[in-house]
Amino acid sequence: DRRQRRGTLPHHRHAMRMSRSAVGAAAAAVSVAAFAAVAPSASAFNFGVAGPRAGGRSTLPSVQRAPSAAVSTSTALFSDPPPRRGGYVRQGEEITVKKRDPPYPKIGDVVRFFDVDGGKADGEVLVGKIVLIQPILQKEGAASVEDDGTNKWLVEIAELEDVGDGYYAEYPSRKRGSKRSLRKLEEVCPVSASFVRTEDAYRVPRDKNGRPASVYDGYKLIGYEGPAAVPINEEVVKTDMERYNELKFKLIKDAALAGLFVTVLVDLFKGLDDALTYFAGAIGGVGYLFFLSVKTDTVGSPGAKLGNNVSNLRFVLPALVLLGVAGRNLALGSLPGNAGLFSTVSTEQFACAMLGFLTYRIPLFLGQLSPVVGDSLTDMLPGSAGVAMQMARDAKNSGEEESNSLVDENLTPVLLVCGPPGTGKTSLVQRLVSDDDRFVEPAWMDRVRDPATFERLELRDEFLRRDPSGRYGLTKEGILNAAETAATEAIRGSPTDANGNEAARPPRAVVIDGNVDLARKLTALSGARLIGVWVGLDTMEKFETRIRSQIESGDVQIPPDGDADSVVRAKVKEIVQDIEYGVVSGVFEFTVLNDDFEDSVRQLKAAAEYCFK
Repeated sequence: DRRQRRGTLPHHRHAMRMSRSAVGAAAAAVSVAAFAAVAPSASAFNFGVAGPRAGGRSTLPSVQRAPSAAVSTSTALFSDPPPRRGGYVRQGEEITVKKRDPPYPKIGDVVRFFDVDGGKADGEVLVGKIVLIQPILQKEGAASVEDDGTNKWLVEIAELEDVGDGYYAEYPSRKRGSKRSLRKLEEVCPVSASFVRTEDAYRVPRDKNGRPASVYDGYKLIGYEGPAAVPINEEVVKTDMERYNELKFKLIKDAALAGLFVTVLVDLFKGLDDALTYFAGAIGGVGYLFFLSVKTDTVGSPGAKLGNNVSNLRFVLPALVLLGVAGRNLALGSLPGNAGLFSTVSTEQFACAMLGFLTYRIPLFLGQLSPVVGDSLTDMLPGSAGVAMQMARDAKNSGEEESNSLVDENLTPVLLVCGPPGTGKTSLVQRLVSDDDRFVEPAWMDRVRDPATFERLELRDEFLRRDPSGRYGLTKEGILNAAETAATEAIRGSPTDANGNEAARPPRAVVIDGNVDLARKLTALSGARLIGVWVGLDTMEKFETRIRSQIESGDVQIPPDGDADSVVRAKVKEIVQDIEYGVVSGVFEFTVLNDDFEDSVRQLKAAAEYCFK
């Protein structure tokens, strides 16, 4: 046994040596490969890993010098490796990185520019926004501009105020006029600015020196042909010109009729002499409006200077009226002694002439007051009658033809279920929608599905309502298009009749579960016929009971510095204000006191039938 153990021991030692040799050979091979990849001069050596020798022993890698190669030390062993592309770069291959071309300028770009100040070498670094791009006019006979695009364009920049932490905001309106600068286009460079809505300012990145960092050294100048022209709708221009001509003719006609009417009154109460003087002043007022329209007609046209000069004649019209009155007095022989010409004009004549001249303002004032008076009369009408009168007046102002009835059949019926919180109106609306498929809820816009449109509407404050999470928003189109979309889905796939006509669209109405704020906005919603239903409770004690139950369930939170009673008082105050609006607004034709849920559902369904009448 002892001999066997002594006999096997050399074999174990031999196996351990072989394993250590194999590990060493593998490590040496990796090192040799790394050295050969880094040092080009390593090709002067022969690297080899010998296999097992006779007797089963392995050897370490042997390094032999090539007999025909000269060993020299190269700096390539210590220099930085060339940039790699795709993980591997062929030796001697050169990598060229293509730079992105700078963009063309456009109005609204945030740029960096310099202003000489304080003796600095490059001046003060400023940030502004391009508001105008205009060409540099060349004098006749001057040499042509450079081919590199310089000296061709000027940009007007509205300077932004540095408010700290890399934020730049617009100056107040009283300072914006003095914070404008003109620079050549090649003297400004764009910066990567992003507008932060919470700060109401632009965030501009900075370099290591704390100055605004530019994306490019400048704009692309070669090939730039100026800002893109805004497309003009000729039909809109034509329509606006027709409306302008109608308004101009109406103002002159109303001024003439008002002057004639008041002249008749003056003749009845004061006599013919004062009436003639008043009429002369009224003619001067009509002439004032005419010359003012000449100036307006030529604004922005090549004849603007001539039109402005001609329109200035309106300032001498009062003097011409008084000159006419004085000439009449002179013709009648009422000129005293050596007095001047205008001294013949009496105080009464002067008053009549000036009042007649100012008569053109009467129809202007009445035209401004008529919408206010009309709105007041409309607000006095209850329910949908006032809404219908408002829509009829809007249709008349926009030139649309009115139908025989005040309610247009093409208006979308909207059932507004409104009331204070905690009255159960949400449950009533959900029950109505589930029981009657003629009623659909409006479509809400999703911020996640269309973030660009959502942010644009949010900045323009075009949302009628936002959900508590801030993800969904209610728009005018989401209300008006909901019924049409539901009707289209209802007849999709339905068979046609013998003549190939599609089935008639089933009636649809939009039902909205809203609060008082939404109700105020919906009253001004054009294209909708509003049917209002107010949901409430019969006593304030029931409101307080429901508020306390919501506090106990956690639906209503108590602030840290308050208690349950203060929250109840605040909620009751809001409810009283909501009830006051529901009573005096005239929007709600139906009232449902939600004491018995099933009975309230029946009353809501009865009121909802008026959407289709």
